[in-house]
Amino acid sequence: MTPPLSPEPAPYVERALCVLAHPDDVDFGSAGTVATWTAAGTEVTYCIVTDGDAGGFDETPRERMPLLRQAEQRAAAAEVGVTDVRFLGYPDGRLELTLDLRRDISRVIRQVRPQRVLTSSPERMWNRIGASHPDHMTVGESTLRAVYPDARNPFAFPELLADEGLAAWTVSEVWLTASPRADHPVDVTDVVERKFDALRRHVTQVSHQPAGQLEEFVGGWMRQTARVHGLPDGRLAEAFHVLHTA
Repeated sequence: MTPPLSPEPAPYVERALCVLAHPDDVDFGSAGTVATWTAAGTEVTYCIVTDGDAGGFDETPRERMPLLRQAEQRAAAAEVGVTDVRFLGYPDGRLELTLDLRRDISRVIRQVRPQRVLTSSPERMWNRIGASHPDHMTVGESTLRAVYPDARNPFAFPELLADEGLAAWTVSEVWLTASPRADHPVDVTDVVERKFDALRRHVTQVSHQPAGQLEEFVGGWMRQTARVHGLPDGRLAEAFHVLHTA
């Protein structure tokens, strides 16, 4: 059964901000969608909350991993038309819902002034537990709190205005990835090779897989998503829970 759709998101926005926990999160879940946005002329910024130091599958020294993963994320972003990539530098795997994290995300929202924010769902997906890493849920909840009320309230984190000149900003839409309430599919069939190119840039995360396995695995997700949301056979989709927050 096709889930009921929420009111349609805006067909075009000038600026979008993607706030995700780890380098590669945006590419596994949303790079195809991002490619459609940049192709339409939307300016997209990535804000990656952690330094990715807990990632990888080999004996790379931990102190080297953050720099490697930052470089990989910038290269992956370029594959889908994104050049503005920011890192908050929190430790990978140890995120907590704190006022500091809310402030830091609010700062980026006020800097970028996006009409649309994409982030991870704060709700757990019980049928696909790997999508619900604790860092993902923490970033999703922190970002939603930054969207409302922090970034739009001139009296929240007043130092952002007083010390940094960052005025309040109201985000109109939030798109939640890996959500059990996903109600908005995006057909990414025509840009899927750009998504795969982005994923291949994350060498520390995917190079251990046999040739073709990455595409088969991620492609399977997208085919299933397309079927669940009623797209024609053979199509590939990413899906989101879209919230109207203005």
